[in-house]
Amino acid sequence: MSLETLLIWLLIGAIAGSLAGIIVKGYGFGLVGNIVVGILGAVFGGWLFGALGLGLSFGIVGTILGATMGAVLVLLIIRFVRRAS
Repeated sequence: MSLETLLIWLLIGAIAGSLAGIIVKGYGFGLVGNIVVGILGAVFGGWLFGALGLGLSFGIVGTILGATMGAVLVLLIIRFVRRAS
């Protein structure tokens, strides 16, 4: 993985995680946590949309939307697990 690819992943993760933190109020994790949640969300969202046959092929905007939706789902799962324990 090149440095450029890593920086793009981090940027998309930061954007997606921040947007997900805004959407799911009260569950932001700061800059580093939002990047991690955003990257996890991008992986989860990419897998989920691929499995459902739904491709968001709108370039960088579609990538950010898919990552944000995945990050929102990750935050909702985290919220559910925290409440259950």
